[in-house]
Amino acid sequence: MIDAIRRAAGLIHHADAFLITAGAGIGVDSGLPDFRGNAGFWRAYPQLKTNNTSFVQAANAQHFNTNPRQAWAFYGHRFNLYQQTQPHAGFALLRKWIEAKSINSFVFTSNVDGHFQKSGFSAKNIYECHGAIRTLQCADSCCQKLWKFKQVRFDINFEKMFARGQLPQCPYCGGVARPNILMFDDYDWIDRYARFQHDRFDAWLDTVQDNNIVVIEIGAGKAIPTVRNTSERINGTLIRINPVDASGYGNTISIKLGALDAIEKIELAINSLALA
Repeated sequence: MIDAIRRAAGLIHHADAFLITAGAGIGVDSGLPDFRGNAGFWRAYPQLKTNNTSFVQAANAQHFNTNPRQAWAFYGHRFNLYQQTQPHAGFALLRKWIEAKSINSFVFTSNVDGHFQKSGFSAKNIYECHGAIRTLQCADSCCQKLWKFKQVRFDINFEKMFARGQLPQCPYCGGVARPNILMFDDYDWIDRYARFQHDRFDAWLDTVQDNNIVVIEIGAGKAIPTVRNTSERINGTLIRINPVDASGYGNTISIKLGALDAIEKIELAINSLALA
């Protein structure tokens, strides 16, 4: 482990470009839940265990048509949580590494919480491959419009798991709105903004393809391997931080720690290099 951290620090110290790839695990140290199957989901939402509602059922696009108040209880609570939670200190250290070298960087994340933007990362260099909770669309797909969420707080009855009061409405048809997030069995997700971010990501990759790219992957699981697959297809060196499964192919540097612990240990090693 000590050797892996030192190697990671050396790579970061000499990098020409950074790609930060992140899954839900990066948010655990901020106090956000990391669902690992139904057991993890029900620990975060014990109310839904009583009626055997799984994560797949709760995070399902059709839920906004069949039971919109329960659908918004789940996503409304997540919205509240993301708004009130501050990103942990590891985000600031990642920014420090980038800014200390004035280095070219991009963020690829499956997270929908907006915590990279909240931490000061430029929105122009972030690709949220599963969408974002702060953006809404019509649940009935009356149009292809997207709009930003107003800064509100949801009133949730946790005992019965439903959202009280007025639910977010589509301004174009008056129906129920939903987050612009790719959900399970989701054939109505409007990926217009995600495609725009994807194109910017591809353009960035073209500009750094001849550079010494270091990929720093944090908290990405195997169940939905979008982030891990992206990390592995980049022509660079991969530092994989994951407390459960940090293994990888080839010259992957595996650090089996949580996000904040690993980043802080790498920061200490980078400081030692600078003093040497």
